[in-house]
Amino acid sequence: MPVERKGGVTISQVAEAAGVARSSVSRAYTKPHMLSPDTVEHIKAVAERLGYIPNHTARALSTGRNGNIALIVPDVANPFFPPLIRAAQGEADRYDFCVFLGNSEEDAEKEDKLLSRLSSQVEGVILASPRLSDERILAHASLKPMVLINRNVEGIPRVLIDSGTGVAQATRHLAEQGHRRIVYVSGPSASWSNRQRRSAARNTAAKLSLEFSVVSASVPSFEAGLQAVPSILGRKATAAIAFDDVMAQGVLAGLAARGVSVPEEFSVVGCDDALGPLMVPVLTTVSGQSVEAGKLSVSLLMQVLQSDALGDACYVLETHLIVRSTTNAAP
Repeated sequence: MPVERKGGVTISQVAEAAGVARSSVSRAYTKPHMLSPDTVEHIKAVAERLGYIPNHTARALSTGRNGNIALIVPDVANPFFPPLIRAAQGEADRYDFCVFLGNSEEDAEKEDKLLSRLSSQVEGVILASPRLSDERILAHASLKPMVLINRNVEGIPRVLIDSGTGVAQATRHLAEQGHRRIVYVSGPSASWSNRQRRSAARNTAAKLSLEFSVVSASVPSFEAGLQAVPSILGRKATAAIAFDDVMAQGVLAGLAARGVSVPEEFSVVGCDDALGPLMVPVLTTVSGQSVEAGKLSVSLLMQVLQSDALGDACYVLETHLIVRSTTNAAP
């Protein structure tokens, strides 16, 4: 709990000025869910005006809690993750927690190492789009409270973005535009989201009697999308659905370099809506829920730390297709 600081403003002075009990001041910083948002805001406003600063070091020594959580992502440079990170940080601030950020660079071994090294410095972990096996994730979760984003491992609280629904809509949209040969430009093989999107595209294509194929890429990058274009065109496809907007951007660049006009001669769909509105032409893509996933994952982790009673909680965020300028009738 926050403690009185010698020579500075004390918790008792904050309580008196705010017209609340000392315990309410403590809860405003350590267990804000136990108070109304207005009360928390009032207490913190009074504390800030008085110059009160909670002593987190003393709190850690007395309670064993350090007020830190870890957020590990596979690629901090991927535009899907910065909004998620920012939203997670904002939600953590509401609980007076700091966020330690880890970047695994799409490397399962590095992800494993980050989890091991950060574990002793944090109270809990949020693991976003992990590349580790289920067994290793469960092993780490047995040692430290954990919440997953975009990985469906039973027994661990998780937030899943159902991009499969949006990808199925994208496949139907292309079929309605007259496209009969569609390619899915695949993301990392260890990605739960990639498996979900690929299955949604394949299953929907089969129902609509479309010719469907997959072009694989090891990492979701602009370069991977660029390099996939010869294979895409070699399969006589007239449309492609990319694992994410970054790969879609690479596909668009590769098509332009070969004189293929989009959307007159070829249609492209991205996923996550991380870059869609910023591209030229503006990208047809599947909506992303990165901000909501970031906020919800921290909220879940706080519930785990406060009660340890969530168990197998699973929250699913829906997605939908956003039609813009990179899809049109098949040539």
